[in-house]
Amino acid sequence: MRFLMTYNADDHSPPTPEKMTALGRFSEEMAKSGVLLDTGGILPSSKGAKVRRTSGKFTVTDGPFPETKELVVGYAIIQVKTKDEAIEVARRFMNVAGDGEGEIRQLMGASDGPHH
Repeated sequence: MRFLMTYNADDHSPPTPEKMTALGRFSEEMAKSGVLLDTGGILPSSKGAKVRRTSGKFTVTDGPFPETKELVVGYAIIQVKTKDEAIEVARRFMNVAGDGEGEIRQLMGASDGPHH
């Protein structure tokens, strides 16, 4: 099963070199074990756009989006056998990354089999 994990830190200051090293070690460990498929940061909404289709009309709104209260700052795509394993990976990550909030969502695609 593949899961998308998102993360938003409570502390929005840049990470210390020590934290970056610890996060790098954790990511390397997860990649070597085959759990981590992809990871990265997400730039602020000022660098993006919202797209919407309503009644056949397509609109684009350039960022930033001041009404957004919680911005995702990072993501990882992991592959594990169960949602409980994904939660454990998230717990381990947050022990390194620090206080914050995330979300775990199962991904679906042709390689993921039937979904109910």
